[in-house]
Amino acid sequence: MSKSFMSSRRRVLGGALAAALAAPAVARAEPWPIGPITWLNPFPAGGGTDVFARPLAAQIGEQIGQQIIIDNKGGAGGTVGASQAAKMKPDGSAFFVGAVHHTIAPSIYKNLDYDLETSFVPITMIALVPQVISINPTRVPVKTYAEFFAYVKANPGKVNYASPGAGTAHHLAGELYALETGTKFTHVPYRGAGPAMQDLLAGNVDMMFDGMGTSAQQIRQNRLIGLATATPQRVSEFPDIPTSAEVGVPNWIVSTWYGLWAIKGTPQPLVDRMYAETVKAMKVEKLQAIWKDQVAQVGGEPPAEFAKRIRSEIEKWQKVVAASGVKLD
Repeated sequence: MSKSFMSSRRRVLGGALAAALAAPAVARAEPWPIGPITWLNPFPAGGGTDVFARPLAAQIGEQIGQQIIIDNKGGAGGTVGASQAAKMKPDGSAFFVGAVHHTIAPSIYKNLDYDLETSFVPITMIALVPQVISINPTRVPVKTYAEFFAYVKANPGKVNYASPGAGTAHHLAGELYALETGTKFTHVPYRGAGPAMQDLLAGNVDMMFDGMGTSAQQIRQNRLIGLATATPQRVSEFPDIPTSAEVGVPNWIVSTWYGLWAIKGTPQPLVDRMYAETVKAMKVEKLQAIWKDQVAQVGGEPPAEFAKRIRSEIEKWQKVVAASGVKLD
């Protein structure tokens, strides 16, 4: 038998072996379910979650050649929608796009029928937005943080603040601020950040402890005044707004972040692919421009890191709820 024939035969056998070894991997690769994919957003349309979820879903839809629909199911600080999401089919046709608020919910709502850490599979954080004290100057007669603090101290409980709902980060940001400063406010919960912001701009409430995602444009247009950010460093887009440390409240550090989860039981290859597609999408220039406009940090951290963030936030807000004695409104 010639050496050339043996060499050729080895190449053929080697190729066959490689194909055989690759075959199981191909078989394990699961396609997306036929039809549109749903991202359940547990807040009303127009809020911070929508700001990031809709363009991100559209971009990922283009990448995978499949429509992704945002389904808004607001109520009870995002817990109504989260409950519904936990019951959706874990076949890759449904995902959950939630927020930091869901790490607070276990400390506020005692009878949740889902568990953030066991009913869902963390994929990644998609955006992180600093918090800011935003006031309507037609309601609160101040222009600076010092004037604001003096006014609140002189009028305990008379200044009210809107939030997207009881148990949201905006609500607890106010509770944490009150604890740290010895001040008192009246909390006015809404069914989402959109309705809360509408009433703030309309002059029906005094202020918000808000995420920059919804306040930034209003501050730029002088419809609201930003008095202090709950950040260690000044926000580059708003260099004139002092930080919490600079105004004497160094422990008031709060951010509103948004994340993407799969439903527990979703095939791991689809979870991995959604993570990869999300990271790819967030590198697209038009999405980065949206994030920048919203004064947001681009996400994309690995699932394991996102899981650690979730656990850390749950523990943080448990302490704040216990210390403040906050109850549902």
